[in-house]
Amino acid sequence: MKLLSRPNITSSNRPVKILQFGNGNFLRGFTDWMIEKANQANVFDGDIHIVQVHSKSGNNPMKDQDCLFHVIEQGLKKGELVQESTLVTSVSGITNVFEEYEDYLKLGENPDLRFVISNTTEAGITFDPKDSSSDSISNTFPGKLTALLYHRYKTFQGDPSKGLIFLPCELIEANGAALKDCIQKYISYWKLPAGFSEWIDWSNTFCNTLVDRIVPGFPKESIEEVQEKIGYKDDMAVMVEPYHFWAIEGADVVKQEFPLDKAGLNVKFVENLSPFRTQKVRILNGGHTAMVPYAYLKGLRTVREAVENPEIGTFLKEAIYDEIIPTLDMPQAELEQFAKDVLERFANPFIVHELKSIALNSISKFKVRVLPSLLAYNELKNEWPEKLILSFAALLVFYKGDYKGVETPVNDNTDIMDEFKAAWALGSTNETVEKLLSERSYWGEDLRSYQGLTEAVSEAVDQLLQA
Repeated sequence: MKLLSRPNITSSNRPVKILQFGNGNFLRGFTDWMIEKANQANVFDGDIHIVQVHSKSGNNPMKDQDCLFHVIEQGLKKGELVQESTLVTSVSGITNVFEEYEDYLKLGENPDLRFVISNTTEAGITFDPKDSSSDSISNTFPGKLTALLYHRYKTFQGDPSKGLIFLPCELIEANGAALKDCIQKYISYWKLPAGFSEWIDWSNTFCNTLVDRIVPGFPKESIEEVQEKIGYKDDMAVMVEPYHFWAIEGADVVKQEFPLDKAGLNVKFVENLSPFRTQKVRILNGGHTAMVPYAYLKGLRTVREAVENPEIGTFLKEAIYDEIIPTLDMPQAELEQFAKDVLERFANPFIVHELKSIALNSISKFKVRVLPSLLAYNELKNEWPEKLILSFAALLVFYKGDYKGVETPVNDNTDIMDEFKAAWALGSTNETVEKLLSERSYWGEDLRSYQGLTEAVSEAVDQLLQA
């Protein structure tokens, strides 16, 4: 089998326009794949240079493969089974901050550089006062980035045209604004020139973004079959679902310089991300969270099993279409298409997504993902939504720790688990439900204040326990 290397493939020479912080499966299966598609479609002409910000090891299989790898799409798309592979040739190099710090700083001298993309985990965009100066390697991603930007600022003597466009993919709200805030904190903390701070403010664009794609990563179970099809030995292959979505909140210049949508990619340039974030949290994440405890109590163990089960599949569809979507202030057609895509993604035959893994910290998830829909429905219709109430009841029963002699895999804060155990030791279902709904630390408010909610949940709990 051929080795995956530049001499063995055909690729184009393109300017490096993107600096990418992070080399994990998600960025390779999401942004790198998109840049490759955009380059192939001739709507973008630029390569990526990756910066390793976490690993201190020089042992890098990306270098061994000349930064080449395949992205393998597997799943359902508009009802059709998709199995496609894309060879990504748009990554031209990789630098390890810890082993090649001077080379890392010199990346900022590239006059063609226009974009910074990152995914350094939700905890990655943070400020650490232990990062003492721009002359040493910082602990945090924003600290490392500030040092490179300062080097760029000095190299080009504050030239406004050498500012960059930042597209962070970390899953936090207002990720672009948060990144800019951290950089300005470092500038102040390190006592860097006021002119540099002004250059950051006026010559750079920080976009808030929202990303969505399931990226299982290296297809360990099927790698031999995959490599047989692609004809190369590829130790960096990444499996992804066909669905992808990237919403970017930014000025017109971003859309003009980064026209990925013109390559047929599901990329939207929007004025306000909030509706798209709410749509994702309420329908995708909310659908997951609403379904999991009820499906588990019914003896199912994976997402695919659940959506293919007649009872649970119907429950999920009705919860989404009849009880969640009516509470959202977006065009009906957009919401219904998103919901259709979500249900198709849940049924992906190539992804084994266990319910118990989604059930981790379900109380906090329910508060953010499902409870707002449940309360909004009541305010809108002046009645409680049947399916979401059943989901709430199933959550409380799931946290009981056992159901009809079968242990439920509760995995949460130990205090919460102990409190549920004590609540379930009370004399009646109504007492248990009243106690649990009163916990402000769970829900952010005392839910007993909502007329009829305690009674509706108690009745649903009794139905589950007596079924």
